[in-house]
Amino acid sequence: MWQGKQKWLTQMENAQLINLSRQVVLQRKMDVIANNLANINTGGYKSDSILFEDFMMPKSRDNAPKGFDRRIHFVQDDRILHDFTAGSIIETDNPLNAAINGDGFFVIETPAGERYTRNGSFETSPAGNLVTQDGYPVLGVDGPISFEEADQNILIARDGTISASGQRRGRLRVVNFENIQALEKDASTIFKGENAQDIETPHIMQGSIERSNVQSVREMANMIQVTRSYTSLANIMKEANDLRERAINSLGSLQA
Repeated sequence: MWQGKQKWLTQMENAQLINLSRQVVLQRKMDVIANNLANINTGGYKSDSILFEDFMMPKSRDNAPKGFDRRIHFVQDDRILHDFTAGSIIETDNPLNAAINGDGFFVIETPAGERYTRNGSFETSPAGNLVTQDGYPVLGVDGPISFEEADQNILIARDGTISASGQRRGRLRVVNFENIQALEKDASTIFKGENAQDIETPHIMQGSIERSNVQSVREMANMIQVTRSYTSLANIMKEANDLRERAINSLGSLQA
């Protein structure tokens, strides 16, 4: 009888650990959803999701009675997936804004090296350079793009060529990657990656920006689902804990 109850308690403990791993993953998923919703109005933002996987814990061996030793399956978040679906393009009438119609990323220069973004909300720095809203230089095919103080009538052609006052100032560099899922987020709309491949004939739209591709209704539905799952697990764990306490008290009475 003692061994039967001991085995039951071990199984209860394992079930609690499995439920706890699920709660940790749900908390992580909630963080990702909240971040998506926080960037719903961020130009060029790409929504994230979590890829889950089964994690099998090796046998506990000396950490548990041999007769009760079992492999335990936990849930863990494997990695973040980025949804690179294009967001809608809206007109801003700002001549320094640019959107990529199709595949590709703008190239910017950061203190950590070249980075890539779909956020074309550009502006000029006090020194006359074309920069992002964070102040990072936007790179052209031949390097940073600069304007003169008296420049007017800034035009961005479909292929990314920039001219001002009738003079060519550079051409936006647009790149793509063979496996864009290998890109890692360095900031909300900035990615880092390797082996960038230049696009020779990009389709650039001046005076426009690409909106975030976050779908608010879907994210809210996901948030509700995660909340319900988390609450349900919390209730199950509380009931299991109460049951285990009663079992421990019962075992104590039997030993006495």
